[in-house]
Amino acid sequence: MKIYNSLTRKKESFEPIKKGRVGMYVCGPTVYDEPHIGHARSAYIFDVIRSYLKHKGYKVKFVRNVTDVDDKIINKAKEEFKGESLNSAVKKIATKYLSAYHQALDQLGISARGPGIIEIEPKASEYIDKMKEFIKILIEKKVAYQSGGDVYFDITQAKNYGKLSNQSIDAMRIGVRVSPTENKRNPLDFALWKSAKEDEPSWDSDWGKGRPGWHIECSVMSMDVLGNEFDIHGGGLDLIFPHHENEIAQAEGAGKKFARFWIHHGLLTINGQKMAKSLGNFITIKDVLNRYPVADILKIFYLQAHYSSPIDFSWQKLEEIKKGYETIDILRNKLIENYRRADITKVTKSGTGPMRQFRDRFIERMDDNFDTPGALAVLFEMVKRCNKTLESDEPFKKSILNYALTVMKDMTEVFGLTFLKEKHSAISDDEIEEKIKLRLELKKQKEYKEADKIRQNLAADGIILEDSEEDTLWRRKI
Repeated sequence: MKIYNSLTRKKESFEPIKKGRVGMYVCGPTVYDEPHIGHARSAYIFDVIRSYLKHKGYKVKFVRNVTDVDDKIINKAKEEFKGESLNSAVKKIATKYLSAYHQALDQLGISARGPGIIEIEPKASEYIDKMKEFIKILIEKKVAYQSGGDVYFDITQAKNYGKLSNQSIDAMRIGVRVSPTENKRNPLDFALWKSAKEDEPSWDSDWGKGRPGWHIECSVMSMDVLGNEFDIHGGGLDLIFPHHENEIAQAEGAGKKFARFWIHHGLLTINGQKMAKSLGNFITIKDVLNRYPVADILKIFYLQAHYSSPIDFSWQKLEEIKKGYETIDILRNKLIENYRRADITKVTKSGTGPMRQFRDRFIERMDDNFDTPGALAVLFEMVKRCNKTLESDEPFKKSILNYALTVMKDMTEVFGLTFLKEKHSAISDDEIEEKIKLRLELKKQKEYKEADKIRQNLAADGIILEDSEEDTLWRRKI
């Protein structure tokens, strides 16, 4: 398996530090607003990566932090809870929007799945003491300095600063602005500790009351959970500089090795524009799920672009995906209804099952830097092959399609797609089957109006019936 490493700017063979185990840290949300489809893409990308690592047999310890102390949160607290204590308002904002983020991930089915995956979600507010201890180490090592009530990292003491973003220090200095309240030695120096402003959340420290800078939290939390050297650090391309560059400087300044592989995903636009409330194109996860309750449709949209590439969202694209998804859902029902109990020994023993190639090609694409567009194309090609086999008189047809069902389940499990899982709604599968049997009996008795009422009632519950000469199949409406 090869992964593109942003640090070396090339694909490298992936071997974890500890055999069979992967430590993975991802920069998570700053909880100050409703989660949007850009947040969903980031969360989903790394969910697929960790899921594939699990599929390859690794035990994955996955860490996604939460920034719950930040200027954006403070500003939102002032806006939403005017007149309240700012400390109390900040906690309310963080709690409210972290809950919204969790709810959105649950609705999307993005969470730790199955044995072999450990998920940890540290919060910045829970790590203040450890951040202060880390800052003391950086001061002792003379790579950080106190200035008034602030503490800054001295980038002149950082070896190879700019190696992740591939920039020289001179190039980085261009355009850097220094606030009049900052007492830096160098414009590129960054805050490790910021002195307290009136009524804002703050903690006692050796440098006076204040709170940590943004960059220090990820260095401290990642190494506290995963160790001083770990396998993968992920985030968006917009975090490479300065956030991830500064994380490396801090960790190495304290004498730590830090992350080996850096994975960065491309950013999301809306009809070619950056998403922003001021432009009226801010689309939340809730907005999408209100139109398309089946999260698979949004996930397939994300899978169509490589994680490292930008992706442009439009409602038209989702509508096109919905149409393609319906053909998969129809196939799903046919395979589960007719072929899931078939004998597959004749296919698997010989190793010549026509569906085996799709499994191998899927793995080949995912092994090549998590090539989800290529792997998704293999899945759709397999769907076409299954539909062709359904209409054929191939030898061992039933066992071939049963094996195909198993392979497709493996693929969709990696992607976190749900169309091959048992579906749950207000009406159960057993109830649907009973209603279909009753409808068939009514039709035999020529009670067509009553039979049609059953079809209409099922349709109201989102159940679509498809009659054939031999049987009646059903599927849930998307």
